[in-house]
Amino acid sequence: MKKIFTLFILAIALISCEQEEKKDPFLIAKNQVGLLTQDVQIKDLDSLYAQDSIVKQGKNQFRSGHQISVFDKKGNELLLLTPVQKFDSTSTVATIQVKDARFKTEKGLTAKSTFKDITTNYKISRIENTLSNVIIFLDEINAYIAIDKKHISGDAKYNTDIPVEPNQIPDDAEIKRFWIGWE
Repeated sequence: MKKIFTLFILAIALISCEQEEKKDPFLIAKNQVGLLTQDVQIKDLDSLYAQDSIVKQGKNQFRSGHQISVFDKKGNELLLLTPVQKFDSTSTVATIQVKDARFKTEKGLTAKSTFKDITTNYKISRIENTLSNVIIFLDEINAYIAIDKKHISGDAKYNTDIPVEPNQIPDDAEIKRFWIGWE
């Protein structure tokens, strides 16, 4: 009877450990985007995304590419990856552009969120005024987000030398691009 009880406890422990190790395939956290972490090497992407499709730029898989796209089985682009070192299969990922709205942070931020979703859930580290976008940095999750300047009010909309303040961005301004940067 003791042996059966011990085996039962061991089985429960193994099952719970196995469940803890499984990663949410769509969770964005400071050092994770779905199945990706900062330590994953480019050469390991095929096994990591075995159920999905990976498209590399260039002729020789990961040897001559700059960016790598990950698509799901239905052909929807999930992520656009840029390695730290070009032409190096042992390189890790530097930046990830989140293309699919299924990817979300613990606080619900997705590639289809609005500026209000950002300000409600995160502290903005800084805002940069570029030619056609405003780039919002969220150091808490290593993210930077582009919002089209067509939404911006004031002179900063037309002049990159003028800083953009959060109150110049309307709550309903949609995210144009959503990146995670690990470099």
